[in-house]
Amino acid sequence: MQLPDITILYAGISGLMAIGLGAAAGAYRAKNGISIGDGGDPELTLRMRRHLNFVENVPLALVLFALLEMQGVSNYAIHGLGAALILGRTLHWIGFNDNISNPVRGLGAGITALSIAVASVWGIVTYF
Repeated sequence: MQLPDITILYAGISGLMAIGLGAAAGAYRAKNGISIGDGGDPELTLRMRRHLNFVENVPLALVLFALLEMQGVSNYAIHGLGAALILGRTLHWIGFNDNISNPVRGLGAGITALSIAVASVWGIVTYF
């Protein structure tokens, strides 16, 4: 069994993105004196949700990618899935505002979901 040496690249990039998202919420909290919750501040709620949406999706994707990589799925496929995840999360981050119909947000969410769906189905097929 091969250890995942490509997934670590996307995990590292994701880790830095997660720090950036968390720092944006934390800095806003500090600037506005909001210690717990969102304090009823819509901007803080947006910043929190940007970060939380990221941490709700990325870990599962990375686990799936690593397992596929350990099963010998091609390096190109893992890079494709990883690049799609990073692109999807970046677009979602850019488009995530108080307008739910923002097409950039939707595109980012869709690309993220597609990368997770492809990895999930690929994992099931690999099993059988």
